[in-house]
Amino acid sequence: MSAERITQPLVIGHRGASGYRPEHTRSAYELAFALGADAVEPDLVATRDGVLVLRHENEISGTTDVATRPEFASRRTTREIDGTPLTGWFTEDFTWAELSTLRAKERLGALRHASASFDGRYPVIRLRDLFEIIDRAADERGRLLQMVAEFKHASYFAGIGLPLDELFEAELDAAGWGDGGERLISEAFEPTVLDELAARGIRGPKVLLVEGSGSPADLVRASGSDAPSYDSFVTDAGLRTLAGRFDGVSVGVPRLLDADAVGARGASAPRDGGSPTDTPLRGAALVEAAHAAGLTVFTWTLRPENTFLAARFRRGKGKAAWGDWHGAFGEVLATGVDGIFVDQPDLGIELREGLAVR
Repeated sequence: MSAERITQPLVIGHRGASGYRPEHTRSAYELAFALGADAVEPDLVATRDGVLVLRHENEISGTTDVATRPEFASRRTTREIDGTPLTGWFTEDFTWAELSTLRAKERLGALRHASASFDGRYPVIRLRDLFEIIDRAADERGRLLQMVAEFKHASYFAGIGLPLDELFEAELDAAGWGDGGERLISEAFEPTVLDELAARGIRGPKVLLVEGSGSPADLVRASGSDAPSYDSFVTDAGLRTLAGRFDGVSVGVPRLLDADAVGARGASAPRDGGSPTDTPLRGAALVEAAHAAGLTVFTWTLRPENTFLAARFRRGKGKAAWGDWHGAFGEVLATGVDGIFVDQPDLGIELREGLAVR
C-alpha cells in the first residue's frame, strides 16, 4: 500500500456514501471507496457489553428496524443524553449479539427514496468490521485510505461505565492498527475525549468538532453555565488556544456560508461591543486564522439536495431535488478548507478534480 500524499481537500465519505445507501452500512462504506473517497467517517457508540458499533446516535429507532421487533419492545425507554430527554431504543441497552440481528434503514427516507429502497437489506456493523473494509480497500487501490472516527456522547458513555477511549484503544490493537498513525483521524464535539485518546498514546490528528451554538457537553457537566461556548473556540484567541492541544477544527457549512455573515469570506460583525479577537470568525477568515494558528479546518456536511442548500443555490421544485451543488460546494472549497464531509463522495471528487485543472 502506497502512502501517497492525498490532494487537498481531503474528501471524506460521511458515514460512508450515505447519500446513496443507508448510512453506516458495509455497502455505504464500500461504495464510498469505490467512488474515490480518501477517508470515511464512522460515528462510534457502545453496546452494553462494550462493543463499539457504527450508528449516527446511540438512539437507534431512526436508523434501524428495532421499533418493529416485538422481542425488543420492552427496551423502549427515555434517557437524558447530554441534557436532552430522548425516548427510543439505545445501543447501551443491547448486547452486540442482539444488535447484530437488526437491519439498517435510511435515516432520511422521506427525502432519499433511492437509498430507502435498500432498507432492511444490511445489518448493523461494528468498528472492527470497518477496519477490515478500510484495509481491504486500501490494498485493492494501492493507496492510503483513512478513518475519521467520531466519538459520540463520550462523557455520557464514560458515566455509565463504557469509556469510549478505552474501548477504542482495545479495538485498534485487535485490528492490528497499533496506535492509529497516519490512517486515523479522531474527532469529537467534546474536547475531553480527544485529550484522553492522546493520553493513551493514540496517534493521528485530533480534531475538535464545533457546533453552531451551545457548549460542549463534557464541559457543561464539569462547569455548568460557566462552560465555554463553541463560538469561543473559533475566535482568533480561541483558535490560538486550541493550537498545540489539537490539530484542527471541524465546523458546519453555515459557519463558512452563512447568509447572516458579512459575506461568505468575512467575519461577522462584533456583538455587544466585542473586539475582533473575541468575535467568532466565519468563511475564509476562519480558515485563514486557523491556518495561521497551525490548525487544519474540516467542514460538514456537503449535500446536493435543495433542503440542505442556501436559498441562492436551490433549483427546481421539491426538497429532494438537487440544486446547484457545484456552486455551493465550490464556495466552500474556495474558503481554503482542508477536508470536506460529503454524503456523495463522487461529487466532492469531481469538484476537487475540476478545480485542480484550472
